[in-house]
Amino acid sequence: MSATPVPALRFDDPAVFGRVAVLMGGTSSEREVSLDSGRNVLEALRARGIDAQPVDGIPALVEALAQEKFDRVFNILHGGDGENGVVQGLLQALGVPYTGAGVLGSALTLDKIRTKQVWLSLNLPTPRYVRLDRGADAAAVRAAARSLGLPVIVKPSCEGSSVGVSRVMDEDGLDEAIALAARYPGEMLMEQMVVGDELTVGVLGDIALPSIRIVPRGEWYDYNAKYIAEDTQYLCPGLEGEDELRVRELALAAFRAAGCSGWGRIDVMRSRATGAPYLLEVNTAPGMTSHSLVPKAAAQLGIGFEELCWRILEQTV
Repeated sequence: MSATPVPALRFDDPAVFGRVAVLMGGTSSEREVSLDSGRNVLEALRARGIDAQPVDGIPALVEALAQEKFDRVFNILHGGDGENGVVQGLLQALGVPYTGAGVLGSALTLDKIRTKQVWLSLNLPTPRYVRLDRGADAAAVRAAARSLGLPVIVKPSCEGSSVGVSRVMDEDGLDEAIALAARYPGEMLMEQMVVGDELTVGVLGDIALPSIRIVPRGEWYDYNAKYIAEDTQYLCPGLEGEDELRVRELALAAFRAAGCSGWGRIDVMRSRATGAPYLLEVNTAPGMTSHSLVPKAAAQLGIGFEELCWRILEQTV
């Protein structure tokens, strides 16, 4: 799997991209991460001679496009309207090329419950789950946990970056977990917790990048381990031989099944007891920070950060 063929770059002249808006920031719970990602992308594009400018949030983008300031958009607006189909629909209606998944893939995959429903309809493996309304009472919550079997994961259905996520080991922890998830809009998701290795697989065009096995120092890969801690280990490739091949094929199938294209990342848990992989979610605008995983996986194929940004932007031409 280490010999995954990487196609040649399609263009070598930065002028082919015209004026590029790097859309970042916004108002979602992932604003700060998006700003960090955006600054990195902006620097990488400019280093390759591309005329790229930062744009903070959708209202600023609308104003700039009305003035015909940009020819295309590198979308690194994490969460919210950056990943739920809103900005994609806007740009599609205006005929402005943009990076990442289209309206359908973006809208579907930001909603973890609907994504799981699609995967299950195609017999793609994902942990068992129960959908919970924001107003679910304590009896319904406990009944859901008993039907799945503790331990469980509780999280908002439409947030990313581990925002609002709790691991619940016994019934005493359910109330606090539900209260945390309910701080965020939309439905809540309770799913069976898979005990084992946490993996992620990046997708770049038609290529599944080498998997990364994430080994946090603490009990699990939370927001702190993702963006702040310096002691999280990232093992790439995360698996070997047929296991590695299998998880990459599964990730690519899951990505396509959810209507996604361009680039993204699929999170997977691999059961320690059985070795079976289980799909968790898709990220259609993955982080591009110093801690982010798609750049780490791309580097294993000899694709540096600047080239990765170029390749993502190439998909808009």
